[in-house]
Amino acid sequence: MTDQTTLSPSSDPAPAPIARAKGPTRQLTVVEAHNVTPSMRRVSFVFSGVETFAYQPGQALVFAIPTADGGLGRRDYTIRSLDRNTGRLDVDFVLHGDAPGASWARNAKPGDMLEARGPRGATVFDAEAGWHLLVGDETCIPALFHILEDMPEGTPAAVFIEVGGPEDEQPVETVANLALTWVHRTADRAENDTGLIEALDGFAFPDGRGHAYVIGETGKVRQMRRRLIERGLGKDQVSAEGYWRPGRIGGHDHVKD
Repeated sequence: MTDQTTLSPSSDPAPAPIARAKGPTRQLTVVEAHNVTPSMRRVSFVFSGVETFAYQPGQALVFAIPTADGGLGRRDYTIRSLDRNTGRLDVDFVLHGDAPGASWARNAKPGDMLEARGPRGATVFDAEAGWHLLVGDETCIPALFHILEDMPEGTPAAVFIEVGGPEDEQPVETVANLALTWVHRTADRAENDTGLIEALDGFAFPDGRGHAYVIGETGKVRQMRRRLIERGLGKDQVSAEGYWRPGRIGGHDHVKD
């Protein structure tokens, strides 16, 4: 498939400041920033206390991001990786529109600093499941790829990721038994594209107990979660997070309905 769309821009007020997030406040300092793809920028940070920093792949930090009005807004960004040998923590930012996070990442340079709290998030690897289904749009890549990279050898993992086009695809290194399908958008707006849902509907569940991890635009995530449950997965077998939705900047939706 081909595509000319990007994630829809948002223009609502900034959400609550970082003070409402849980966990200790950390000062993160930028040491490097570069584009992974034309639509994804990786920012590498260092911070004190990395040797005792505990998290699970799939979890996020809550950043205090500068906003256009001169204030700070709370923004959740998934931890892409942590190298304890070098002390570097990588965070990937989707470069869509002029949202505060994307705008900050475009201009990030060594020496810049951000405050962050966390980690937090429940979309993490289910070690009790016999097979794994990972689904989402480009906003899911940092979380799902980090989970894939940490999976035990031979773990069955079927992955469906919706992106704008071939230029937005990324490689992933994993010892899991990986089947990765890229779905290229064709709709003019990301939230209106049905290709990912159609691809998911065509996936045949393997035998045994599985677990699904679904991340992306809230409305589409909700649709996919319901369809998976209708097909026989239990509610506890679907971890679903709405990372964005039209008309809103910042915040996640924990999709439970």
